[in-house]
Amino acid sequence: MNADALFALLAKAREACGHVEYVVIGSVSILGVSEVAAIPADMTVSIVADCYTRADPDRIFDLQPLLGEGSPYHVAHGVYLAPVSPRLPTLPPGWESRLLRLERDGVVAWCLEPNDAAVSKLARADPNDVRWVRAGASAGLVSLPMIRLRMRDTAFYDRAEQDAALKALDGLQKAQRIAKL
Repeated sequence: MNADALFALLAKAREACGHVEYVVIGSVSILGVSEVAAIPADMTVSIVADCYTRADPDRIFDLQPLLGEGSPYHVAHGVYLAPVSPRLPTLPPGWESRLLRLERDGVVAWCLEPNDAAVSKLARADPNDVRWVRAGASAGLVSLPMIRLRMRDTAFYDRAEQDAALKALDGLQKAQRIAKL
């Protein structure tokens, strides 16, 4: 997904529910960085905008039939909105103060700062999420030491989630060291 597709989707959301500000989490949140040309393809392959309405987070779930997976919008445009709760992602303290603001035509997308998104992705430890973090580290858009630092204060769902995140991060750092040899 690119910024044009994201803002077209959010404009439709605004038409449907009246909200103009959305918090974007997940892979698409990388669109919040200022150097869009520097974003590797492995970070933008997602066709899903995981987000919620900033002022009324539960309102986003009303948009599922109109803009969600399998909706007419998804079929016509190839992208869709995945309503999420702000309580869903595992994120480090202070993430809200680091949101990156994008605005277009009166619609505002508040995107996770890339290192915060990486913490959340490593908490999931899904291979696609690890690939996203690897691509970001290779492009200099995320910092593995910063991610480790933020993980120290992150409240993980449980010990298993924390262990999986740290294991994934260790693997990325090891691969990075080997690549430098």
